[in-house]
Amino acid sequence: MSPPPAAEMSAEIAAPAKVNLGLRIVGVRADGYHELESLFVPLDLADGLRLRVEEAAETTVEIVVEVAPGVPGEVPSDGRNLAVRAAGAFLARAGLTARVGLQLRKRIPSPGGLGGGSSDAAAVLRGLAAHFPGALAPDELARLGLELGADVPFFLGPDASGPEPARVGGVGEDVAPEAGVPALALALIHPGPSLETARVYAEFDALAAGPASLTGPGGAPTMPALQAPAPPDPDRWRSAEWLTHLLANDLEPAARRLCPEIGRAHDALAATGALAVGLTGSGPTLFGIFPDAPAASKALKGSALRNHVAAVGGWTGVAKTVASRERS
Repeated sequence: MSPPPAAEMSAEIAAPAKVNLGLRIVGVRADGYHELESLFVPLDLADGLRLRVEEAAETTVEIVVEVAPGVPGEVPSDGRNLAVRAAGAFLARAGLTARVGLQLRKRIPSPGGLGGGSSDAAAVLRGLAAHFPGALAPDELARLGLELGADVPFFLGPDASGPEPARVGGVGEDVAPEAGVPALALALIHPGPSLETARVYAEFDALAAGPASLTGPGGAPTMPALQAPAPPDPDRWRSAEWLTHLLANDLEPAARRLCPEIGRAHDALAATGALAVGLTGSGPTLFGIFPDAPAASKALKGSALRNHVAAVGGWTGVAKTVASRERS
């Protein structure tokens, strides 16, 4: 039997951002949710979360949010916050009560396609699962995560150490670790305006002449699925041509129509000499892949790009992807 949890706990948990190395829409379910194929990779850019749990006869969840200077987006500090919802949902599903305090330091733009809110929620779920071992089985925890958001199962990761590069399918529930993904140096640009995910998908459907056009006879997807390198080949990750193919994102035309700044920021980033430029998720954040971190940092310091971002009230950052874990 697992030992009973301590009456009180306090833990610091990192909630990493992610980028999508390519995203394909391969179908639409009867309930209207889009099925995708994408390679998700976590970043060393992360929100900081302090989780405090105390014994209580009734459940309460409180949150204090601090947004780092210059980070765009408005983050709710009440029951709308996904981290708050995650804490309440975990305790309710497990039949537990507790007083939960959350201190959230936001470093990830939100919304931005970087998964910040979903990662915050997953960090809370991981922390509570560690404090209440066995309260929820892993598959039940994953189901709960999916109810909170499509990206949450990825951020839960295969174990307590958190997410790793993974092939994600379905509406987000199919998560399979992907071998051979190296650490990549990225320059990130949030072009300023926010972009709601639901609007992007609605625009995608409109451009595709309706969801039905995504499926052929028998519901088989007619759009090509994203193909992974197999076997992994390190040289591919230095090939501008291959990376450009890999980073194709079916949501980008819709995102550009709703937010023209994406196209202008894409061109500005590409002009700095990035190996390839991609849109993460439904946007609006773009990322350029560079040979190393100094090159990515130098690109963002260029006068043309810096002036462009300042003019639109955008945000820039340098990050590295988390490499695939080695398995015996």
